[in-house]
Amino acid sequence: MDYPEVDIDIAKVATQAKELSSHSWEYGTAAEAILELSNRDLSVYSKTPFPSNGVPTSNVDEVASLQDVKPHIRLDSNTLIEDKWGVADPAALGVSSILIGQSNPAYLHAARRQATYLVHEAPRFGGPHNAISHRKDVLEVWADFMYMVPPFLAYFSVAAEDATWMKEALAQCRAYRDALATKSTGLDQGLWHHIAGPQNGDLGYWCTSNGWVAAGLVRVLATLKGWEETREWAGEMQELRQMAREILDGAICTDSRSREVALLPNYLHSQDAEPWADDVSGTALLASVVYRLAMLEPEVFEGTSERAGMRYLEWAERKRRAVFASVDPETGIAKPAVNPLKHKQREPLTTGSPEGQAFVVGLWAAWRDWRGVV
Repeated sequence: MDYPEVDIDIAKVATQAKELSSHSWEYGTAAEAILELSNRDLSVYSKTPFPSNGVPTSNVDEVASLQDVKPHIRLDSNTLIEDKWGVADPAALGVSSILIGQSNPAYLHAARRQATYLVHEAPRFGGPHNAISHRKDVLEVWADFMYMVPPFLAYFSVAAEDATWMKEALAQCRAYRDALATKSTGLDQGLWHHIAGPQNGDLGYWCTSNGWVAAGLVRVLATLKGWEETREWAGEMQELRQMAREILDGAICTDSRSREVALLPNYLHSQDAEPWADDVSGTALLASVVYRLAMLEPEVFEGTSERAGMRYLEWAERKRRAVFASVDPETGIAKPAVNPLKHKQREPLTTGSPEGQAFVVGLWAAWRDWRGVV
């Protein structure tokens, strides 16, 4: 189905992202998206993300995303929020904690404890690069980790003025690539499996998890490029750029409606007899990555995907239009959206996904920023 171009009330979408959130990663993801929307000068996508070569300072009372997330951050623990099962998810609050910590040191100390826990105390899945387990109760790697942990460790590296943390962020990107990136050389080449592990293993290409990975890689890339200490790390930047590009190439190549204004399915390149429902969440996140990369690496991402034979931005524009057309103008709810707590549920949500709402906010912010430079 083709959709006309529509505008959306992004404030309504953002409000739903905040109000629907109830888990650690949802609070952090909403905060990141709203920061990019309302205070882009404080985000890694700012033209000067690290003024004076450090984390920017702000009046927290005037930054909506930080006000929203501050009550959820713990100051008396080695993780930023209580999470019975998750190793990685509390790190979603890390960038916000660091930003608050520029005027309230207790939050910076909390961020340091979180980083220390991840690198020195958390259970390890193993592998050549010693991947940190996404879970406490069972050693598993989930693609979602890539949005939570590497961007936080990279940002903490700037706050701590210590490139060791950046190196660990990069090591975890490699570790997770080794564990989850498909070995296929077919149309699905470049895509990542969702989960590897004994309890929750899912070798499907969940759309949202591929978005989590690509968006996390781009946040690390933006941090590398923005910090004077790592600005010359050309090899590492190329590595991140290539990983993100491979995911986008895989998403476009397996998109049977790549030349239509249409959402992506909940699982990409599925071989199931029953087709998957469309999903606004993963579609929004993957499209947002294209706009961010087109600004960070225009020589590549303003161009054409050689594998897909299509311009990245041409594909992203179609996906964006489909996402915007999926937003209820009265409520700001984006639908249909996968149930983030039951990713294999066939029936999509029509009442709103917390992370899906945040992804739409992030897409809108990325699209706005891209339009400002073209």
